[in-house]
Amino acid sequence: MKRLFSLLVITASLLLLDTGSSFASGVGLGVTRLVYPSDARQVSLSVRNTHENLAFLIQPWAEDSHGKKTSDFIITPPLSVLKPKSEKILRVIYAGPVLPTDKESAFWLTVKAVPPLNDDKKGNVLQLASANRIKVFYRPQTLTVKVQDAPAMLSVKKNDREIELTNPSPYFLTLVNLSVNGRHLNPLMVPPKDSIKIKNDSARSGEITFQTINDYGAQTKAITLHF
Repeated sequence: MKRLFSLLVITASLLLLDTGSSFASGVGLGVTRLVYPSDARQVSLSVRNTHENLAFLIQPWAEDSHGKKTSDFIITPPLSVLKPKSEKILRVIYAGPVLPTDKESAFWLTVKAVPPLNDDKKGNVLQLASANRIKVFYRPQTLTVKVQDAPAMLSVKKNDREIELTNPSPYFLTLVNLSVNGRHLNPLMVPPKDSIKIKNDSARSGEITFQTINDYGAQTKAITLHF
């Protein structure tokens, strides 16, 4: 009897440091993040298959900020075949409840790619499915702060052995190439109108340096803050 084992490999693009497209096993997305303007009826997402001779079954879905599948977004087509060396355009439509108008809301969008199963193979079969996962930022059009001004609004202060980063802007800020007093840290995201804390064992003052990721997936100019 033939047994099929399905393994899903996810490429998460929330904190991608590169500025190119997000690819997994020959299937890639045209962007590493998706901005959904609140006044848009829909936005488009390009999915490309760079493989020379393999077609893939494509299945997209949306998740909330906690990674739970949500029906707030309708993505069409919900299931399709992506032929070799071809591109498909997915339509992403927000169909959920009214969201805050004074700040962005964040979601995940995952596109799973399943390769064909070779029926000629005998015995157990391991089918390796891959998935590209990117952040979706639902952006109210009523925001008065320009998105390019948001990184400079970030502030820092020291509390005992913690550093508190405060983002007063209405935008999510993804910090990369992050370092505190020369100590490199993993990328992180500061939600809009919110704060996060970073452990800092040193009692002395110092500086924090970072770059952010803009709407196009590129890194912005480095910023240094003193605390």
